[in-house]
Amino acid sequence: MNKTLNQRAWWMVLPVLILVAMNAVIPLMTVVNFSVQEEFYGEFSFIGVQWFADTLTDERFQNALLRQLGFTFTILAIEIPLGIAIALTIPRSGVWASVCLVLMALPLLIPWNVVGAMWNIYALPDIGFLGYMLNAGAGLFGHDPASGPWFDYTQEPVAAWFTVILMDVWHWTSLVVLLAYAGLQSIDNAYYQAARIDGASSWAVFRYIQLPKMKHTLTIAVLLRFMDSFMIYTEPSVLTGGGPGNSTTFLSIDLVKIALGQQDLGNAAAMSIIYFLMILLVSWLFYTLTMQGGKR
Repeated sequence: MNKTLNQRAWWMVLPVLILVAMNAVIPLMTVVNFSVQEEFYGEFSFIGVQWFADTLTDERFQNALLRQLGFTFTILAIEIPLGIAIALTIPRSGVWASVCLVLMALPLLIPWNVVGAMWNIYALPDIGFLGYMLNAGAGLFGHDPASGPWFDYTQEPVAAWFTVILMDVWHWTSLVVLLAYAGLQSIDNAYYQAARIDGASSWAVFRYIQLPKMKHTLTIAVLLRFMDSFMIYTEPSVLTGGGPGNSTTFLSIDLVKIALGQQDLGNAAAMSIIYFLMILLVSWLFYTLTMQGGKR
């Protein structure tokens, strides 16, 4: 029996294609166009990869990249183990399981700019609870209040880093907890029964059953947190504005300063593409290596 092909169904895909083009393809091509041209009083001239070379050799970009890498790997080193540890303590069923999951989800429901504003007030050294308590605690260990506050994230780079990292851990560890908890829930009870029969310790159960079974879930958690932390902008921008000095000026904040503050569109476009390719390359490498390790 001959089938009749109806090509008119492709028209139903057309709105999606237009939406993708408007939101992704056209902006991306615009950025690529700016990255290979120099604009001078409305006149554009082709300069090849000059903006890319300038960006990669720029000390400002290198310093922002180092700060970004330091921030990303620090929060990954804290949030992933902490999220797993919290997920292991949550009950597997019952009312308390629901209560714990709702409490864990609450930080994720708060808009990013509100999180930054909350921590801005919370960490103020004179009236914020965190800032006031830290300075009061430092006084007990011999810090002289007359010499100024021991903790002041608006003036001290180390205090600013501490506050930004603490804010991110508070905001996003919940995501790791929920993903790890979902991975734990998917483990068949037969594995636990076999472990009990063999007299396995809690560490052995975690090392040889729970951790391997959560591998794919944790891979997603690491990828999501890596990509999101590498693109973080709103929270530190509201909290510290990239300061004091440039101590918390990450790549995204520096990019906005170049594009909107300096109106240096060619440099900003090249930086955007390098920024995008770095995230894409690292994510692909991590996913590929993790999946290949699981096949051995």
